[in-house]
Amino acid sequence: MKLTFFSLIFPLLGLAQWDGNLTPTYPELIRIYQKWDKNHQEIELYEMGESDTEFPVYVVILNGAGDSLKTFQKAKESTTLLVNNAIHAGEPDGVNACLLWIEEWIKKGKPVHDLPVIAIIPAYNVGGMMNRSSSSRANQDGPEEYGFRGNAQNLDLNRDFIKMDSKNMWTFAKIYHALDPDVLVDTHVSNGADYQYTLTFIHSMKERIAPGMYNLLKQKYIPHLTETLRKKGWDWSPYVETKGETPESGIEAFNDLPRYAQGYGTLFNALSITVETHMLKPFPQRVKATKDYLSFLFAWTYENNRGIEGAREQAFLRDHNQVAKTFEFQYQLTDKTDSILFKGYEFGHKASEVSGKSRLFYDRSKPYQKNIPYYQTHLAYDSVRIPKGYIVSAEAKGVIERMKANNIRFIEIDSSTKQVHSIRILDFESGSKPYEGHYLHRKVKSMENEEIVRIPKGSIWIPCDQDKANFILTVLEPRCEDSYFAWNLMDSYIQEKEYFSAYVFEDEAAKLLKENPSLREQLEKKKAEDPEFAKSGEAQLFFIYQNSQRFEKKTFNRLPIYKVY
Repeated sequence: MKLTFFSLIFPLLGLAQWDGNLTPTYPELIRIYQKWDKNHQEIELYEMGESDTEFPVYVVILNGAGDSLKTFQKAKESTTLLVNNAIHAGEPDGVNACLLWIEEWIKKGKPVHDLPVIAIIPAYNVGGMMNRSSSSRANQDGPEEYGFRGNAQNLDLNRDFIKMDSKNMWTFAKIYHALDPDVLVDTHVSNGADYQYTLTFIHSMKERIAPGMYNLLKQKYIPHLTETLRKKGWDWSPYVETKGETPESGIEAFNDLPRYAQGYGTLFNALSITVETHMLKPFPQRVKATKDYLSFLFAWTYENNRGIEGAREQAFLRDHNQVAKTFEFQYQLTDKTDSILFKGYEFGHKASEVSGKSRLFYDRSKPYQKNIPYYQTHLAYDSVRIPKGYIVSAEAKGVIERMKANNIRFIEIDSSTKQVHSIRILDFESGSKPYEGHYLHRKVKSMENEEIVRIPKGSIWIPCDQDKANFILTVLEPRCEDSYFAWNLMDSYIQEKEYFSAYVFEDEAAKLLKENPSLREQLEKKKAEDPEFAKSGEAQLFFIYQNSQRFEKKTFNRLPIYKVY
């Protein structure tokens, strides 16, 4: 690693430079943690696995047990908080905030009696950290240099938690399940409207989390958060995703799908939080706000450890007892509104000096405080009955490997013939342009058929009565927004492999209609109902082919996933 000016003077200056408008490079950052690991037994640095660059992903643990086995065991058995920094490497507020918090903690004598186990990923997007500039964040006030949003594959890692296209995510899964954190916080910087707040937060969508977790959030966390931050000079707002052009139109609660870090944590019943500092506030101010929030969260997690552990225990108990109940998904915001007191700026429109067209502007000389609509109620538009479990056929290796990476409990089974419910895809839509390396499927329609199938050796049986049931259902039910089917892991199963030559099949089709009056009746009915079908000889011939023994009915559109009720 190349030594830089700042890495050379670091021993002389301590961390003072990270309190200003600078943020460390990845080599500088890791050297700081390596030095702390060497000099302080309370700080443990572990190289956890590969990223999509030549540099690894690390995790730092405070208040561990002194060696890796005991420390990770302590994390699983104790109340543990995981901070994920720089998933977007151009948003390094959490990077600096953690450095400054730890430096202060060292100066105080490294007290651990009032701390949970704290795990910190110094910078998750290693490739983005290596791609530094001063220009890619057009709407952001500092720091002087920073990393890039995309990783080395140009993936947005905050869309990769389910699909696992990056080596980073395989390493994150290893870290996450080794720790089993009770609280997960992902540090970011916002985009969007202008307003007075430095701190905004995304908290888990209330319809997606267990009742005990929601009560903990609403009754214990939110009031304490508001009171503590106000004493430190900070107000906060829910993340400002506006319904219209400006906040006055209302703000919408974020749908934290499990493709995101926060939604991924929610699947495993962690109290999951995204902190979003405001892009137009100066970098040192954003860092201080993030540090003050983390300081609050560390203390709150320790003080409420029994409540957190109890709420998670109840959530996992609920997951174990979901069989034969209903799993809901495809959540959408409703028109139901609540009111929220918001501190913004008056806005207006004027002629653009670039185009001459009308443009929006905010007037910071005219701050306001008023109630605005808050859309925070979601409704599920789809659901399935939860089976006893799933069988994933051996050839679906990508699915099985991802199950292993996420510590899903399963049993390998020998070849056999079983009566199961197969899943067939009836219809779906895909994007016209790639999204994070995929043509994401949506509006998926599927059906189940009870049938006897041959299960090959190496297939796996995944029972649904386990802690990770929400993850299992989310990825294996094809209609779910972030299912493995939606993310193209099973596209080969939805392509017809055999066909026919019309001039050959015409005679056989005519014979089939003569011998099968019910087939002719179906054909005539479809012609009567569908004028376009009636005009097309090709479509009619294909209809007969699909309803003949020639068609690949056994495998057509059938996924390599089976359900057992």
